[in-house]
Amino acid sequence: EYMHHATNQLKLLDQGGKLVEEIKLPALGTIAGMGGEWDGDEVYFGFQSFAVAPSIYRLDLKTRKQELWGRVETPIKPEDYVVEQVKYQSKDGTVVPMFLTYKKGVKKDGTNPTLLYGYGGFNISLTPTFATTRFLFLEKGGVLAVANLRGGGEYGEDWHRAGMLDKKQNTFDDFIAAAEWLIANKVTNKNKLAIQGGSNGGLLMGAVTTQRPELFQCVVCQVPLLDMTRFHKFLIARLWIPEYGNPDKEDDFKWIHAYSPYQRVKEGTAYPAMLITTAASDSRVDPLHARKMAARLQAASAGTGPILLRQETRAGHGAGKPRGLILDEQTDIWSFVFAQLGVQ
Repeated sequence: EYMHHATNQLKLLDQGGKLVEEIKLPALGTIAGMGGEWDGDEVYFGFQSFAVAPSIYRLDLKTRKQELWGRVETPIKPEDYVVEQVKYQSKDGTVVPMFLTYKKGVKKDGTNPTLLYGYGGFNISLTPTFATTRFLFLEKGGVLAVANLRGGGEYGEDWHRAGMLDKKQNTFDDFIAAAEWLIANKVTNKNKLAIQGGSNGGLLMGAVTTQRPELFQCVVCQVPLLDMTRFHKFLIARLWIPEYGNPDKEDDFKWIHAYSPYQRVKEGTAYPAMLITTAASDSRVDPLHARKMAARLQAASAGTGPILLRQETRAGHGAGKPRGLILDEQTDIWSFVFAQLGVQ
């Protein structure tokens, strides 16, 4: 199993490591686990994509034939959707890949409601994954864009290091360039563009919102880090100093303060509509970030869109959240996005 341009490849090698055959996968997607007997002649592997529900395929090593062995039950038909990968240039000329998913028949005429998602940190790769919560948006003619920003692991450790510490601004520049590409290539326009990210991606949302507030119609900022000058003083966040730097050190403080979203809020600026979500029992990112940023933006923004804070009282950072709470949160998020983008 290999990663190539943020998607997985499956290759059959002989015992000397020589390539025998590259196995054709069902779509641009993600392999999740492989299994087989050491002396057997079949391999099972998990696979999913933006329009392909988690599936298990059986590969016969003798005939090279593969078949669908099992799939999560869903009414979603992969053939009804287009999943493509584009590439664009960031501010410094770096080429960055981005996935686009939309229903067949959608025309790129600059009017499509679009959700741009990003993370860009901690060597985490955003490969194609299936989420049923996105499909009502896609059914309404929406476009899902997922950008593979520097700071992630899509191109190895060098890609990660190009978006951490004193180079963290590259992550934000990559995301802004993705939004500009979507507008320039008539996928959408700024009045139809929503953005979303959580945790480190919530920091991303705060940074790009304060740096380019005119570029987005609305923002979904989940369990975010936002006051980066003091992030390391609360809960377990000191463990992330290797990723972001130490604000107690003068040199580190300079680059951190330069992008820290809370410190970049300016009075009288027309900020886009924003939904900031947090949870009272979050043991990773202290909810104080979301609370103080919401208050700061509510006081400072000259925009017409609402600045909303959603705090869950019976949940944490996200893992292990009960299905009922997930459904409640997703309902609120998508209701906000639909309302701000004018999706009926």
